[in-house]
Amino acid sequence: MPNAEWPYLEILLRLALALSLGLLLGLERERRGKEAGLRTFGFIALLGALGGSLGEHYALLSLVLAAGLAVPLNVHTMRGGHGPELTTSAAMLVTCMAGVLCGLGHTVTPAAVMVSTTALLAWKERLSGLSMGLTEGEVRSALLLAILAIVIYPALPAGAVGPWRLIEPRAAWVTVILIASIGFVNYILWKMYGSKGAELSAFFGGLVNSNFTVVEMATRVRETAGRFAEGAYRAVLVAVAAMVLRNAVLLLILTPLAFVNAAAAFGMMVLSAAGFVVLSLLQRNGTPTADVSDIKLELPFSLPVALRYGLLFLALHIVGRLMQREFGEAGFYAVTVIGGLLSSASAVAAAASMAAQGAIGFDVAANGAVFASLTSLAFSLSFIVRTGHRHLIARLVIAMIGIALAGGLGLLLRELAKPLVEALLPYATGNGL
Repeated sequence: MPNAEWPYLEILLRLALALSLGLLLGLERERRGKEAGLRTFGFIALLGALGGSLGEHYALLSLVLAAGLAVPLNVHTMRGGHGPELTTSAAMLVTCMAGVLCGLGHTVTPAAVMVSTTALLAWKERLSGLSMGLTEGEVRSALLLAILAIVIYPALPAGAVGPWRLIEPRAAWVTVILIASIGFVNYILWKMYGSKGAELSAFFGGLVNSNFTVVEMATRVRETAGRFAEGAYRAVLVAVAAMVLRNAVLLLILTPLAFVNAAAAFGMMVLSAAGFVVLSLLQRNGTPTADVSDIKLELPFSLPVALRYGLLFLALHIVGRLMQREFGEAGFYAVTVIGGLLSSASAVAAAASMAAQGAIGFDVAANGAVFASLTSLAFSLSFIVRTGHRHLIARLVIAMIGIALAGGLGLLLRELAKPLVEALLPYATGNGL
């Protein structure tokens, strides 16, 4: 007779994971005072895990039983004069499905699903407030972003096109969507948290568009007759640091090897800006700054913005390739610096795209990304000059020079460390590291 052994230890681990995830979601429901709470969700997760462990038919049966539990729950709440518990019912089904995945041996997927579900339930008020506060233009921006990503991208031709094979429509569109998505997410965060203070508002505003943020701070300085100069000084530095951080993340996503070459420069620039902000906070001696309203940013994503990003990226990519062919690295750097005046994010994306295609080295792309960020930094300073506040201008000039020197020092350290890294690389490879 055949003999099959039940993997007790493995199954117990799967059940323990399912129970932990069910209790996590049940804890949130218990705190909300729901009928289905800690124990109910723990049982549902165990039910799904047992079904998944026993096989496909039992997994389907566990889902049917979990759905059946939602029926008396809704009947009870509706008899009590309340509305149906649709959210809790949906959470019960998700919990059971996550339990099934645990029973089948999955770990990361059910954990990610349950943590995300718990977060959605816990952030009910904040998400409701955000949705109610969205304007029609902001909703259209989100829909347009989805259309460009889901509908238009698959229709674009794959590979390089054109007589010189310089344009890759899909690669360009991915970059446009990525830049716009980062801006859209940061815009939502700014709406949720930007009113907590000038510095925090400037940080999220700088992630969306640092130039708009600096212009807004310069306007506040003029409107308050210089009373907001101290707060504007810190806000501008925070916005600049956010811009540098955004460009670093963009380079990391598009070309990780280029980011490795620029990490020291970007890191030192952010730390330098943070150092100036901390020094200002220590020197203010409790002096209150003028109160300000929220920063007024343009819509996070619209068709003109998409076309502007796309055309600018293509122009920088094509001109950068041609200049690099004719004049070498100097031509590429010239295009990158000019691109930084228009959009540092597009300039960084173009440099990353060229490095990914092998047109330039990863170190050259890293240098270009840093140069574009420094150009944007200098361009932001020009808006502060218009305030006419000499003390603020002088302090920001010193700070900007310090940030630029920090970036240059980061590039220098990378060059000094390159021979050491190249010398150690064969040993690391030989040891299997």
